[in-house]
Amino acid sequence: MATVKEKKELVKSSLKKLRSELREMHLGVTEQLTLPDPKEVKRLMTDMENLLAVVEAKTTRKPKAKD
Repeated sequence: MATVKEKKELVKSSLKKLRSELREMHLGVTEQLTLPDPKEVKRLMTDMENLLAVVEAKTTRKPKAKD
């Protein structure tokens, strides 16, 4: 199982990659007036959903049982 530090690094690297790809997509739309490939948009959405699942898994921990 991945440690907290490893998960944090995974999230950071995933966010950097997503931001970069979205920035490229945005430039294509605004400067070149071209729409992105729908498959690429779907892939990015899937990547974001997977990242959200990792982040939400941390925030939805079960409370500790009281003795």
